[in-house]
Amino acid sequence: MTTEVRHAPEQSRYEILEDGRVVGIAEYVDRGDVMVFHHTEVDAALRGGGIGAQLVQTALDDVRAQGRRITPTCWYVAEFVEHHPEYRNLLARDDE
Repeated sequence: MTTEVRHAPEQSRYEILEDGRVVGIAEYVDRGDVMVFHHTEVDAALRGGGIGAQLVQTALDDVRAQGRRITPTCWYVAEFVEHHPEYRNLLARDDE
């Protein structure tokens, strides 16, 4: 089984695929320097297996590489950042 995470900017989301099938998404609103992650979803049959964490980690690594910040309004992304302090520096300030 091959797993791939890709950025689909035309749909404002990151996708995780297993064997070419989309099994999870992390949607965002692009606000220039800040990406507001508002919804994350993983195929119900695959929840609890780390797919969501892999998706969010790859998305946040990409955001970092772009020199941008995030505002996580999705509970899953917010919780991921809370449990992975190495991503806290990506959080946008309230004035951004």
